[in-house]
Amino acid sequence: MNFHSLRSLIQAMQRVRCLKSTWKLLKSSSQGAARRHYSHGSIGLLFDIDGVLVRGRTPIPAAKQCFGNLVDHLGKYKVPVVFVTNAGNCMRQTKAEHLSHLLEVEVSPDQVMLSHSPLRMFSQFHQMCVLVSGQGPVEEVAHMLGFQNVVTIDNLREGYPLLDIVDHNRRPKDSILPTEGLRPIDAVILFGEPIRWETNLQLIVDVLLTNGKPDRNWNSVQYPHIPLLACNMDLLWMAEAKNPRFGHGMFLLCLESLYKKVTGHDLKYEALIGKPSVVTYNYAELLIRQQAERLGWATPVRRLYAIGDNPMADIYGANLYNRYLRAARNSLEASKTTSTESGGAPGVFGASADLPEACHSILVCTGVYSKEKALPSVTEQRIFHGHRDFCFDPSLTQPTYVVQDVKDAVELVFQQEGWPLD
Repeated sequence: MNFHSLRSLIQAMQRVRCLKSTWKLLKSSSQGAARRHYSHGSIGLLFDIDGVLVRGRTPIPAAKQCFGNLVDHLGKYKVPVVFVTNAGNCMRQTKAEHLSHLLEVEVSPDQVMLSHSPLRMFSQFHQMCVLVSGQGPVEEVAHMLGFQNVVTIDNLREGYPLLDIVDHNRRPKDSILPTEGLRPIDAVILFGEPIRWETNLQLIVDVLLTNGKPDRNWNSVQYPHIPLLACNMDLLWMAEAKNPRFGHGMFLLCLESLYKKVTGHDLKYEALIGKPSVVTYNYAELLIRQQAERLGWATPVRRLYAIGDNPMADIYGANLYNRYLRAARNSLEASKTTSTESGGAPGVFGASADLPEACHSILVCTGVYSKEKALPSVTEQRIFHGHRDFCFDPSLTQPTYVVQDVKDAVELVFQQEGWPLD
């Protein structure tokens, strides 16, 4: 076992020890909830949103019918359900309200997991001064996640008005008086694709090359740079257009290329969060366990079914997590999951005895993947749409099942489990 494999194994063992405090935190919010016992097996469902339930703002017809079958006559879910999306430009409450309206069933914020949700566990950064990039209420989102000192790209532009000059109309018209600017930036958090890529790319590079003091001279000798955490690695995603659209992964690719071109060094990430990282699925599984307890289930959730449309994000991530679950029971396999693929989290949220036995991946044909674009076999696959720091294992893009839409996916799950869906 080489050094990197040994380090990954040690980190995995450290993560296990984080279970008790994390589980107590989430368990406290579920005490006193009504208990219901179901006589069937113990499963949990993980739903992607874009390309599975919606295309842009347009609902996929099968979604509403599917969720009508997933709740009883009182509107209570028959099985634990978590919506796992790489989107991160809103609050959980907002996304839950949108889904409730879309699906015509009640969706609580506790059932919604955005790409940045695991950042709640990165408490070592919560007191630092962090620069946040993205769109939507990024400052509010950062505070909600526990970050105390937040600086936005707009704050940075106002503090240092000479930095952003690509758009001539945004250049300062008058002479600029000397300014004290802002306090030094300790870390950078990338929530999702921003609106003005040129502004964000320029200012983020400025911060990285000046050790968080963008009014200073660039210093590429100082390496590595201050900590950088990124959420959502999707290169592509599916909206109303016939072809996929650029995602945050494309922005990360640009940032990595620029930094490498200027410095000769590789951009380094303190953490990569969101699908397909293991920490995302591990955190989602913890939310599934919390719901199972509210339902009054006496036995642990043993099987997860992850339903998605993107082979590189949804399927790769579910299969990678399935590999991790096997590794958790066999420490000799732990080296197969690198620390980057684990997400760089300070703790994985479960002892091996509490973790599911498996996570099965189900690919639907209503989003990034369609039957017109045949899924290449392992031997044929040459193009890797995953992140630079993830190992290219084509076998992980192969789903356990392929179905037409989310309704077919749920029916398949209940058929496999021997449950009556109605």
